[in-house]
Amino acid sequence: MALETVALFLALLIGLSLGALGSGGSIVTLPILVYVAGVAPESAVGMSMAIVGGTSLAGAFLHWWRGTLVPRIVVLFSVFGMAGAYVGSIGTHLVSASVLMSLFSILMLIVGTRMLFGKQPVDATARVCVPSRCVPAAFLVGLVTGFLGVGGGFLIVPALVWFAGIDTKKAIGTSLGIIAANSVAGLSGQMQYAHWDWALTGRFVVCALIGMGAGFPIARRTPEQALRKAFAIVLIAVSAAIAWQVIYRR
Repeated sequence: MALETVALFLALLIGLSLGALGSGGSIVTLPILVYVAGVAPESAVGMSMAIVGGTSLAGAFLHWWRGTLVPRIVVLFSVFGMAGAYVGSIGTHLVSASVLMSLFSILMLIVGTRMLFGKQPVDATARVCVPSRCVPAAFLVGLVTGFLGVGGGFLIVPALVWFAGIDTKKAIGTSLGIIAANSVAGLSGQMQYAHWDWALTGRFVVCALIGMGAGFPIARRTPEQALRKAFAIVLIAVSAAIAWQVIYRR
């Protein structure tokens, strides 16, 4: 029970991350469920989708109301991302838990490093969401979403900046709408293979929503470059923590 209380407290970070960075919630959720709440990785994947998807849906509505969500991009990324998420969810149960978490760690390290040291696209507004660039990116992000049980924000935000050509602050709001849609598709696939504690999932959602309320003011007041660096540092730090856990438990 004590560990569950700690896990619920940490769930506040899920909402805080989603509210401030438009991502990172699922990155925090999966490790918390597995390593703190003691949920099996196979079940944690579906629970993570339900928690992050529900929280992201609420956040997307608020961003749309404030004008920091781009509906056209949400629709395009969601349609192709949902297809990828459903396909990806099938592969989750074909690999071991250690392989699943290792892939999760490696992917976060790659994206975090690229975000931290890569250059911001120049004249991004000249190529806002060209289909030939956005459609493949959306499908691949969805594929990872379904396979790893993540909302995909840690990939969606960079994809929106690099391929859709929007600034980081709009990418944060837009990513929440895409995360919600991708999570629904991935969750529908996961429910065919695993069962989980819906009561615990509901408690996580409530705590995450509280954290999100604190995250929105941070996003509005923080410079774009600082958001990008904070996002990258979170990815790299959690990647290292998961890698250590995987190696330590072998």
